[in-house]
Amino acid sequence: MDRSKVKRVVFGEPFPNSMAIHERLDKVRGLAVFASDPISSNAYATEAVMSILLVLGSGALATLTMPIVMAIAALVLIVIFSYIQTILHYPNGGGSYIVAKDNLGTLPSLIAAAALLTDYSLTVSVSVSAGIRAIVSAFPAIYDFRVWLALIIIGILTWMNLRGVRESGSVFAVPTYAFVVGVLVIIVMGIVRSFGLFGAEPLVAQEISGELLTDELTQVGILWIVLRAFAAGCTALTGIEAISDGVQAFKPPEAKNAAQTMVTMGVIAMSLFIGISFLATRLHLMPTHHDSLLSQLTRTIAGDGFLYYWVQVFTMLILVLAANTGYQDFPRLSYFLSRDKFMPRWMRNQGERLVFNGGIVTLAVIASIVVIIFQADEFRMLPLYAIGVMISFTLSQAGMVRLMGKVSKLKPGESMDTSETHLHHEHGWQWKRAVNALGATTTFIVFLVLVVTKFMEGAWIIVLVIPMIIFMFYSINRHYENVAENLSTRTLEEREISGVADVVILPIGDVHRGTLRALQYANLLSDDIRAVYISTSEEDNERFMVRWNRFPNLVGKAKLVEIKHDYRDFLPPLIEYIEEVNNVEFPDQSVTVMIPEVVITDLVTNVLHNKTSMLLRNRLRKYLDIIIIDIPFHILDAEQRAEMKTAARNANQIQEENPALLPADEEPASEE
Repeated sequence: MDRSKVKRVVFGEPFPNSMAIHERLDKVRGLAVFASDPISSNAYATEAVMSILLVLGSGALATLTMPIVMAIAALVLIVIFSYIQTILHYPNGGGSYIVAKDNLGTLPSLIAAAALLTDYSLTVSVSVSAGIRAIVSAFPAIYDFRVWLALIIIGILTWMNLRGVRESGSVFAVPTYAFVVGVLVIIVMGIVRSFGLFGAEPLVAQEISGELLTDELTQVGILWIVLRAFAAGCTALTGIEAISDGVQAFKPPEAKNAAQTMVTMGVIAMSLFIGISFLATRLHLMPTHHDSLLSQLTRTIAGDGFLYYWVQVFTMLILVLAANTGYQDFPRLSYFLSRDKFMPRWMRNQGERLVFNGGIVTLAVIASIVVIIFQADEFRMLPLYAIGVMISFTLSQAGMVRLMGKVSKLKPGESMDTSETHLHHEHGWQWKRAVNALGATTTFIVFLVLVVTKFMEGAWIIVLVIPMIIFMFYSINRHYENVAENLSTRTLEEREISGVADVVILPIGDVHRGTLRALQYANLLSDDIRAVYISTSEEDNERFMVRWNRFPNLVGKAKLVEIKHDYRDFLPPLIEYIEEVNNVEFPDQSVTVMIPEVVITDLVTNVLHNKTSMLLRNRLRKYLDIIIIDIPFHILDAEQRAEMKTAARNANQIQEENPALLPADEEPASEE
């Protein structure tokens, strides 16, 4: 099976461009693809809060967890409202990057982009690692294989996304909704049993001390721990911006469908977050290293039966599939950055399945490296996680404040265009701007809290990495601007273009079908053809001349330049001759070098051949006025050769028109 057939089997048949609209997501699939991250974060957000409060004693878990959770939920509602406004005003997508670029300038937009790229990379690493931890809670024997399992899952997710957005969305829908249903059932059962409703058997809470361990802590120390717990719980906000980045992934009307999906996501995510937190604190559950809080909660409420394994399995699956948020948005954001010349151009190329292959593969590599470094421990990654989220939230909402300022200047019936969107007069812009300002202020405060409280736990890595990514953006942009300046014809005059010398230099290591084909082509280009042969021994020279003199019609026009050389590496004298022709004979003109190359299409046998043509080509690329022409000659297998001979006999013209054909008993030639 050839490579193209293998590719079709693995990734599916290619989609035409006309299929792009059909590959978009409806709201059901869109929720599964984009909302799996914020929904799945409920599996560990409450646990992240309680893990910090635990140092204050079990009493702190009962008294402080819910106030912190409710504060986080309020922040989530503010952010969701802000991003709904972003979706409606920027229906082409791009999220924080586009909003900041359009309203705050280039640097703030690149800060937002760098923060989001790190966030999406960590989304994959954290989600996969959390999913592995969920299944390890049920099957502790596989704990030592968690890193390998995480890498395998990243590979599977990468493959699924390379097959296409709609197809991956269909796969992800079942685990997402199964998780939501399972946890909602647990929450309802927990509330019913906790309050003894409908005659259900009441739950028995664990014993706690009922006091905070504050004897050796000052009020500042307690406040510090509470702030750390709040910052840790802000992982519940991760992924909220995803829908605003991928608006164009939805079916028309794109903005309306994306906004409705955002609302649904917020309702589901916060219901699960508050429900899990309420029951965990009411039952006085405590986080442990090998058994997740959700696992404990499910076991306490429903026992070790079918429902327990249902929740654990689909918790693992949704945590793993929550990584798909990163797979959807990292490539899309990379597309916008590439469009603006801040990322490599190939990042905006869509593959045969209408997805951004370059961004998907790049994300998979980065996430795998992070998993290996942190040994698939999501709690070690979490301090890095939320900082990028809060930076992007702050800049996005600050940009929306600025945008509403532009809207405020429009009178009824008036409109205006910005670089990224179309604006018109809006009623109620005042309260929209106020909510965005409140959100920007709140998320900025949370960002400062995260930096201060998580800095020594690993947040310093993000503080260091984001400026490095921004530096990379500017470096790429400078390169593309330099390329554009070099290629520009704005100030070009015809006299500035150097002429092309009437000479073709043809390096030739032996006389065979490939070099004869190159000679045939060179005869069409110039009257001055220099066939340069590096002679390393008399025996090789005699053999070469016998072959050369056999084809007078092809070689008669060419001048054979023999250079005697006593070393096996013949590239230095060859390049020296080319330099002399270029600099001395034709000093202000371009010289053409024609390079015959044997092409082996089979990957295995390709490694058996010299790469002389490639080495020569690479050495010559640095010269400003040397033009390189490749003349490929493909090596065929026996079946292909037979087909060509049949075609030659039928045409009955090949032997007469191409005297370069060698007799069957000819001694094999060298490819060099």
